[in-house]
Amino acid sequence: MIPEASASAAGLQKRSSCRAAASKTIDGPLGIWLGIRLGVWLGDQSANGLAKRGRKALGAYLVRRFGLMVLTLFGISIIIFMLLRLTPGNIADILFDAGGFVDPADKARIEADLGLDRPIPVQYVKWISGLLVGDLGISYQTERPALQEIAPRIPITAKLAGLALAFAVLIGVPFGVISAVKQNTRLDYILRVISLTGLSMPAFWLGLLILMGFVAYFGTIPIYSDAPTGFWNTVLMYSVPAAAVGFRSSALMLRLTRSSMLEVLRQDYIRTARSKGASEVTINYYHALKNAMLPVVTVIGIEAAFLLGGLIVTETVFNIPGVARFLVEAVRWRDYPMVQNLVMFIAIVVVSINFIIDMLYAALDPRIKYSD
Repeated sequence: MIPEASASAAGLQKRSSCRAAASKTIDGPLGIWLGIRLGVWLGDQSANGLAKRGRKALGAYLVRRFGLMVLTLFGISIIIFMLLRLTPGNIADILFDAGGFVDPADKARIEADLGLDRPIPVQYVKWISGLLVGDLGISYQTERPALQEIAPRIPITAKLAGLALAFAVLIGVPFGVISAVKQNTRLDYILRVISLTGLSMPAFWLGLLILMGFVAYFGTIPIYSDAPTGFWNTVLMYSVPAAAVGFRSSALMLRLTRSSMLEVLRQDYIRTARSKGASEVTINYYHALKNAMLPVVTVIGIEAAFLLGGLIVTETVFNIPGVARFLVEAVRWRDYPMVQNLVMFIAIVVVSINFIIDMLYAALDPRIKYSD
């Protein structure tokens, strides 16, 4: 019994010494290295988990927004289709009224050829199914495919709208910052008067004043006659109507930028940046403007959508064959395929711009997160 007890005690002492040696080894450099590696691994796993959850949340948000876009466009298609059918008269009535006679048999034959004698649900299904596969139908007025009538006019309106939006942003945002920084000075008062003038002045009236001024001082009228060739000729051709329509948008952006900047400049982090010795340019154009841009970006998106579909008067005054002017002519002739497709084009542009603006929010303000 005594030798066995001695052997057992010796084994316990040996195991204890091994544990102590291992403990000293782990507490030494190897333990520090293992702790660092374990922390890095846990951090990577946490970051990967957050990234996966973020991607999943963003994917769910995109799916919801896409579904909402489809429902919005579907509702718009029903509304415009029904409003056109509820409007008194169709193209057959207009043609016969213009000719001064009405033959019921001829009128019925024209309506049958155009498909106007079919039930309204059948007409809608035919139009929307063709729209999904790129078949926009035939224009009642020109008897040409609607796509061939619309496609050449989209770049014209896009150039005019893009130049007007660039004019509005380049004028409105910088002068809005200057007006906020120079608050209650003479320059601020002048800029505020100019912005109020731009908001209260109709674009068509300003366009007419520009035309009369060109006739009086230059002996020419800056209207659209032939398609311009070359970049600079295009800029010169569209600059006058773009300035006329962009003046109002620049006035709106000026006032909104000024009010947003004044709110941001009163924040604590702006005073902290000044106390650290940051320059006024850095404070105003990096710290303040970046945080004041959210409402301005929203207005820029709304103005872009408006400019692509709401330049009816400007295109008429300057004789520009764009989308908006052609839409008015199509409504006057009850050209259903042209009106329906043009309105759907404008609706798609508006919905897409709103979606892009929502995505820009997270880029401009990291505090905004898209959750599911």
